Amino acid sequence: MAEPLSTDEIDQQLNELPGWEYKDDKLTKEFSFDNFRDAMSFITRLSYEAEEQVHHPEIFNVYNTVEISLSTHDAGGKVTEKDIALAKTIESLHNN
Repeated sequence: MAEPLSTDEIDQQLNELPGWEYKDDKLTKEFSFDNFRDAMSFITRLSYEAEEQVHHPEIFNVYNTVEISLSTHDAGGKVTEKDIALAKTIESLHNN
């Protein structure tokens, strides 16, 4: 079972994840794209990375906006290192 991070540990990690927030026991961020196709392309690329990490985010999409929420089910729906790692991967996908 994954160990939840403390609020202080999460806050420290958020310093390296611009735009990400910690609320309701989840890491969340909203991404905007030029159009629907770019948003869906991002989601598709993300799906491969998430599957590789065996960690699956909550994804909400409307037109050119993608909202992602991360928590770890094995840790009772709390934030763990797995969420931090996937958030960093998501940032690298968005910045490429």
